[in-house]
Amino acid sequence: MGAGSAERIAVPSSVRARVVHLVVALGAGGVLLATFTGLVSHPGPEVGAAAALPSPVLDESAPAEGVSRTTVLAGGCFWGVQGVFEHVKGVTAAVSGYAGGAADTANYDAVSTGDTGHAESVRITYDPTQISFGQLLRIYFSVVTDPTELDRQGPDSGSQYRSAIFPRDDAQKRIADAYIAQLSGAKVFDAPIVTRTDPAPGFYPAEEHHQDFLNSNPHYPYIAINDIPKVENLRRLFPDRYREQPVLVLPSSR
Repeated sequence: MGAGSAERIAVPSSVRARVVHLVVALGAGGVLLATFTGLVSHPGPEVGAAAALPSPVLDESAPAEGVSRTTVLAGGCFWGVQGVFEHVKGVTAAVSGYAGGAADTANYDAVSTGDTGHAESVRITYDPTQISFGQLLRIYFSVVTDPTELDRQGPDSGSQYRSAIFPRDDAQKRIADAYIAQLSGAKVFDAPIVTRTDPAPGFYPAEEHHQDFLNSNPHYPYIAINDIPKVENLRRLFPDRYREQPVLVLPSSR
């Protein structure tokens, strides 16, 4: 089922708290709520505001057929990060979760304190014969994250919302560091890039109700304001990389 046609699901209290956070962050003057489905006016990411960045000069080589690779990216709330990469051709799975901290604190309530070392992250499994790690990073920096924001993204603040790349091996770290240096040298952003490239000790999938959240709740206020524009920018800027039907985690979402 596509992002534009999914039904709403019951929303747990941990999810409702994010909308309260959004309202507080915007202030009364920037918020208009109407009906229980939620309508919010807020200057979130605009369709057309993003731009396709140059391709990485350094990238991985394409392997033989049948090889699958993974990487872990963090770029703010994992709903939107997952939602974008589920629409990327060559991605075979995108799982929301936590990276950067210990296993015993890898849960939403603990991570939300900002004291666990975890970042809300997405583990991306991809076919490197269809899309390379460097091209995933190009999409990531073009439409997913603002790499100039330190320990925050949009209305969310805290180290758990940091922009970070968790390389799975030395080759991915070299490519990520080289691309950040390339973008910094080209001055494509108005401020320094603060995205980190730290290896993570592990990745821990998030709770089930966080999986495929954008696809299941396209009209949810937070999603409509902050994340649907990212998917639309993916479609606009990378039409050859965009897939209309997302690859989903939960069988019930398909």
